[in-house]
Amino acid sequence: MHINDVLDLSRAQFAMTAIFHILWPILTISLSAFLVLVEVLWLKTGDVLYYRHARFWSKLLVLNFAVGVVSGIPMEFQFGTNWAGFSKYTGQFIGNILGFEGAMAFMLEAGFVGVMMLGWGRVSRRVHLFATCMVALGSSLSAFWIMVANSWMQTPAGYSVIDGKIVVTDYVAAIFNPDMVWGVTHMWVAAIETGMFVIAGISAYMLLRKRSADFFVRSFKLALTVLVVVAPLQIWLGDASGGSVFATQPAKGAAIEGHWTTNAPGTGASWSLLAWPNRDAQRNDWSIEVPGMLSILGTHSLHGEVKGLKDFAPADQPPMLPLLYYAFRVMAGIGFAFMGLAFWTAWTLRKTRGALDALLAQRTLLLAWVLCIPLPYVAVEAGWIVREVGRQPWVVYGLLRTRDAASTVAASSVTLSMVMFFTFYVVLIATFFVLARKWLRTGPDLTITPAPSPLSAPDVTREASADARDRVDATEY
Repeated sequence: MHINDVLDLSRAQFAMTAIFHILWPILTISLSAFLVLVEVLWLKTGDVLYYRHARFWSKLLVLNFAVGVVSGIPMEFQFGTNWAGFSKYTGQFIGNILGFEGAMAFMLEAGFVGVMMLGWGRVSRRVHLFATCMVALGSSLSAFWIMVANSWMQTPAGYSVIDGKIVVTDYVAAIFNPDMVWGVTHMWVAAIETGMFVIAGISAYMLLRKRSADFFVRSFKLALTVLVVVAPLQIWLGDASGGSVFATQPAKGAAIEGHWTTNAPGTGASWSLLAWPNRDAQRNDWSIEVPGMLSILGTHSLHGEVKGLKDFAPADQPPMLPLLYYAFRVMAGIGFAFMGLAFWTAWTLRKTRGALDALLAQRTLLLAWVLCIPLPYVAVEAGWIVREVGRQPWVVYGLLRTRDAASTVAASSVTLSMVMFFTFYVVLIATFFVLARKWLRTGPDLTITPAPSPLSAPDVTREASADARDRVDATEY
């Protein structure tokens, strides 16, 4: 079989595993942060409803965390099995960063998640809050190191190439490469936004069914409060990140916008609202354009130069241009829709003074939140398509081409492992939805009360009973 077939299969396999795996860490990051918030509010106010929120939502976190851990293992293996050229070339930096992620972030998260779930009534409230904070910190640190590695692949810095391998000459420059700040913050805020929409969407679903309304209206309002801040922040981060792309990866920027010809000095580059880029013809088959707008969007100036794709050899242009072009618009469109929904809901609640009956009457609004549950995942996946496909044909931008990074293996081996991974992922996601449905149908325990610290005998019994129920739930999960 031709080498290109092996390369395409290896790329498809990595895309499949990455697309599936990313679904889980983003919810772990946001749910753990939400649990920190409700625990702090519980300790500050003494309101038992916050404690019940911590117990309820933590079960979804652990279920999500378990699937995320298992689904991420094949990705690590692929660096050695399918991408030996990449590992050999970049191992001194990428290997170290992935080691940092495992030792510094994942171990922290995994070490404290047991205390967070099973420590109720066994450790003091402050120790339990500390454990929850460590889970949240570990999940965010994990995202930080993964994004550092990926950002370095986008804008490599702090290195020399010696004997055909990357040698790090400045770790600070390599870690804080030009893309790092925007890549890390944009991804982390996307994770927070995803989790808040999941929490708000599930809460809206339960409100529509009028189940535990007092409980779910609180989680809905907490998530909405975060989103009113986070949704516009994410749009600003996306705009800033886009400006960085035009400066550091101009071919990617041009491909995202279907921009073929560099604008002349003193003129603005036109922005295509919608188009169909044709790589073979080196033009758009059709385009709806706004004169001068791309210079404003890409450079924040009226006549800023925006390099066109024709300035790059066809071999250096990103592939699959229609996919890249529309993935960006899907991501951006969902981001603006989220901001609109958050502001609309906040305005509605303000007008009705947050009354529960008034919120329950807003069935169209609540249904909109339910329907939005999958959309942040769609936006994140679209964003990764933009980020990764847009970097092609480079696996390390400007240094190592993807074709030179692949292992020399039989295509049949890649095909077989890809089928195995796909089957495994189908079983995983089916299991997750079955158990998540069971968790949702059971709903929150509105009778559980926290044991005081130090524990008295009756409260030990009460808390032990609750923990026994949790252990039964855990065996079911």
